[in-house]
Amino acid sequence: MGKSDFLTPKAIANRIKSKGLQKLRWYCQMCQKQCGDENGFKCHCMSESHQRQLLLASENPQQFMDYFSEEFRNDFLELLRRRFGTKRVHNNIVYNEYISHREHIHMNATQWETLTDFTKWLGREALCKVGETPKGWYIQYIDRDPETTRRQLELEKKKKQDLDDEEKTAKFIEEQVRRGLEGKEQENSGYTSQDKSVRPKSLVCN
Repeated sequence: MGKSDFLTPKAIANRIKSKGLQKLRWYCQMCQKQCGDENGFKCHCMSESHQRQLLLASENPQQFMDYFSEEFRNDFLELLRRRFGTKRVHNNIVYNEYISHREHIHMNATQWETLTDFTKWLGREALCKVGETPKGWYIQYIDRDPETTRRQLELEKKKKQDLDDEEKTAKFIEEQVRRGLEGKEQENSGYTSQDKSVRPKSLVCN
């Protein structure tokens, strides 16, 4: 291909297609092959390599589904952890970013039929905190890394200690105020008793 052929609209379009996403119905998850159009997909389905993959899958279809489901789950959770951390985010935002990668596992090859089913499953398995809102489903990654758990425990311990110190300080101040008030009351009481004990002297007229 010459330089002029490389810059033709057809060549540019082919390069864009090769980098971007193609239509899902022309993708073979079993062979992990993306076809450019319907005719290419039909040719692939009749190919010897595809037929061999079908024979392997027919021997143990559940094994293949389990494999794709595990890969989909791991990649999805890794993206959620790395990209969003423990922030609460809409499940569609994560999914759209996940499928933007050309080599992603397609959901129709997994045990989940819809993204909602997958989201609910994440909640049941305690892998994420999930919740339904009028705007859809939101998910929040649960970080179970031992180092992260240790840091969280230390942070909670420090927070509790700070609260205890504040409570002790407040009690100390309250006690000092109470003692100060009691001291004033005793002092005032002493003055009153002293005033009562001093009687006025009678005036003697000569």
